[in-house]
Amino acid sequence: MENPLFGTAHLLDEVDKKLMVLLRDGRTLIGYLRSVDQFANLVLHRTIERIHVGNEYGDIQRGVFIIRGENVVLLGEIDREKENNLPLKEISVDDILDAQRREQEAKQEKHRLISKALKERGLNMNSELTQDEF
Repeated sequence: MENPLFGTAHLLDEVDKKLMVLLRDGRTLIGYLRSVDQFANLVLHRTIERIHVGNEYGDIQRGVFIIRGENVVLLGEIDREKENNLPLKEISVDDILDAQRREQEAKQEKHRLISKALKERGLNMNSELTQDEF
């Protein structure tokens, strides 16, 4: 049967389900949806922040997490069967944070080298237009 609700009211069907939420700042949260309002503000319970670097990931426990609707980029239900068969390797929080730091430093160095090469050729790179974070 089709759901007669429109917009954020569709999210009411997702209450008490395990969801993955991608935020505008690039963070990935996984938790159980407990509440949603007309602005698509979300309350997640038993939330983890999952950090991916290459084929490795680490989970940081966040507990109850309130998300402003305007910060949600993507939201989807977690398939429990597929969740157990991830082609990724789980590592400790310290290791994943270290890997994330190294990855960010490498991106910054690459950006610096590209900016330098362009500047030597008389060109300027607008950093707002070169965001390849997502």
